[in-house]
Amino acid sequence: MSGDGLLAGQVALVTGAGGGIGRGIALRFAAQGAAVALHHRTRDVDSLVERVRESGGRAIALRADLTDEDACTRLVHEAAEWGGGRLNALVNNAGVQPTRALPGMTVAQWRAVVDTNLSSVFACTQAAAEVMRTASEGGSVIHIASIEAAHPAPLHAHYSAAKAAVVMHARSAALEYGPYGIRVNTVSPGLIARDGLEEDWPEGVRRWRLAAPTGRLGRPEDIGDACVFLASPMASWITGHDLVVDGGVSARPTW
Repeated sequence: MSGDGLLAGQVALVTGAGGGIGRGIALRFAAQGAAVALHHRTRDVDSLVERVRESGGRAIALRADLTDEDACTRLVHEAAEWGGGRLNALVNNAGVQPTRALPGMTVAQWRAVVDTNLSSVFACTQAAAEVMRTASEGGSVIHIASIEAAHPAPLHAHYSAAKAAVVMHARSAALEYGPYGIRVNTVSPGLIARDGLEEDWPEGVRRWRLAAPTGRLGRPEDIGDACVFLASPMASWITGHDLVVDGGVSARPTW
């Protein structure tokens, strides 16, 4: 695939590669020379694998339920085995974003979001770090958080809380895994375009465009580019950082 080769020779695992953001991340990694293991749970990623291969890259599809700790460990080991015993980058992108009012929310509904969006990040990172710490070059772990970690939205209490915890997990992991050459950062997207979004939420899209200094929604490749940067040698002295990719919405004053 065409690119500058920023990740040439790397082996990367992208979780949740069946979704729009995950797909954008995977394609950007492949374009920059990385061999990509594409995790999915229910969405088919075979077409994405074929696209990468047809463009001259290396890719494999791996299925796992990341609410299962053992499945997280198995997924990481399968990716590393496919990569010849190496894993240079992990992008923890898999997540869910249901809407539910906080009054009346059950513990089971809370846990369904926290287990998928937070506990899987902990388990996958722990397993990946064990692989990376044995390599002389260390590695890069990137969590996909959200601007909702700092700016909660109605009906998203469980999601916002989980994403806030993801940001703090990255900062804590940066401290503890740094001595092994492992960098841990987060990317916090704003509103990312997807098929049908403007039909499903026209008023929200309109408000976003008005609020964003750039005047547009984000694209999956915008998040992919941020992840490529953090996984590349250009970010070799960056760890414990939350990179906000929201077109400037967070800079908009609320008063």
